[in-house]
Amino acid sequence: MSPLDKKEVQIPPEKVYTLITTKERILITISVMIGTFMAVLDTTIVDVVLPKMMGPLSTDLYGIQWVITSYMIAAATALLFVENFSKYIGYSYTFIIGIAIFTFASFFCASATSLAQMITFRSIQGIGEAFIMACAQTILILTYPPEKRGTALGIYGLGVSFAPALGPTAGGFITEHLNWRWIFYINVPIGILNILSSFLVLPKFLGKEKIFHFNFISYLFIALATIFLLIMLSKGQQYGWFQSIFIIKCLFISLISFSLFFASEIWASIHSKNTLINWKIFKFPEYSWSMGFYFFILGFVLYQIFYLLPLYYENLKGLTTFQTGLHMLPPAMLIGTCSITAGILSDKFSPLIILVIDWFSLLIITFFIIPKLNYYTPAYKAVILTLPLGISVGIFFSPLTTLAMRNLGKFTGLGVALMHYIRFLGGSFGTAIATNHLERNTKEFFLRINELQNWTYVKHFIYSKVFLINKFFPLELSIKKSKALLYHAQYIQALSWSFQETFRSIGFWALIAGIFLTGLIITTLKHHFKSLIYIKKLIHKAEIDQ
Repeated sequence: MSPLDKKEVQIPPEKVYTLITTKERILITISVMIGTFMAVLDTTIVDVVLPKMMGPLSTDLYGIQWVITSYMIAAATALLFVENFSKYIGYSYTFIIGIAIFTFASFFCASATSLAQMITFRSIQGIGEAFIMACAQTILILTYPPEKRGTALGIYGLGVSFAPALGPTAGGFITEHLNWRWIFYINVPIGILNILSSFLVLPKFLGKEKIFHFNFISYLFIALATIFLLIMLSKGQQYGWFQSIFIIKCLFISLISFSLFFASEIWASIHSKNTLINWKIFKFPEYSWSMGFYFFILGFVLYQIFYLLPLYYENLKGLTTFQTGLHMLPPAMLIGTCSITAGILSDKFSPLIILVIDWFSLLIITFFIIPKLNYYTPAYKAVILTLPLGISVGIFFSPLTTLAMRNLGKFTGLGVALMHYIRFLGGSFGTAIATNHLERNTKEFFLRINELQNWTYVKHFIYSKVFLINKFFPLELSIKKSKALLYHAQYIQALSWSFQETFRSIGFWALIAGIFLTGLIITTLKHHFKSLIYIKKLIHKAEIDQ
């Protein structure tokens, strides 16, 4: 039993930090961050080992994508259930259950011998992540005093920002020196130790209201909407988007389900029934504007960039998985360092000022720095060009979360759950957009290269290479190989331009995010202006009384 449980008293959640000593706070932070880091790392570490899984699981490239899709669907759909359930058993027990589910599923994922088994246990693993992420951030927010919550969120940002960036490096190292199954096996001993440490140090009374108000009808509709939306976004490129009846059906079912969800929530609100989401949370304008900004920056900007960078290194530069991970390690380390630094600065200065500066730097990065990456960029220079991105990503999370969560009080748990739900949706949109842009731009540039070619020069190139190839192969085969060489050279050039154009288009989404940041600035300024008027009135009243 945690020593904190002996201090259990009737105290508002926002005052829990007064019961916790510095030593207890450090132990809680370590325990929570181990589980969070492990869960978030698993979302990207799997991406780099998918090709290695296809043979043992007897599937193709399209089949293996369900390993990722099933995980995202399960995690996203479980989040809103877990947010309600955690109020009944408390945040600490929710976290411990999440680690237990995640660890159990990791073992069986490592032991899977078929695609069906892998999809089943990855779905269970995704549910485990939902339990972890729905309450980990809330535990840290409630156990730190207001003046140190920026630091707490900086530490948390280290997990949710640094872990995904570290995924390619860790995945590449494990697959190169061990076996792909070890990316799951390694979770088992860490998970067991984390369960024991969490049970010992986490305060069990935290968020424990023994209340379970749940709208099953609304949950059914939003679960269906989320499932079919994520399937559409994950499989759209494979099926040709809206040229496919399957994709159109997924979109239709998703839109109808979302409509029925809102109708169910409105009906429940009118008839004084339990709603799935307490919509009063959106009466906090700082939270609403922050979530809009978070949705576009994280999902449509950062997810796109970190999805494209491994493809750039592997498909265009021809690096191995491990080499790709090593090239992404320096910006990943900067993410970790800057995340904690930004958290400390958020406690000392206005988080909004830090966020505005970071947004401007992100605009410069997406419009002018990242688009410089092409086939001819030396590998060392590519690393240098991505370093500013690491700094910007590291700074992003802490001030934004501080602004969004600082006034929520009893709605903090719901705010965190919705934030992670937005993360899954935004990430799915961002990945789908990046895939579509890269494929389309590559085809367009390849066709333009063909249209602009001088056929005389093309024939000269082909037959100049035939002379060399003919030394090893028959003449007819040499001509075909020479044409294939030209085709590959054209494809590499088209892919190089496509990466540059796709990187450049990301800046457009950063500009759209600026609309929500502007709303956040106006809201904050109005609040400060009202506070200033109120203070002046008090001073004026005091002067009259004298």
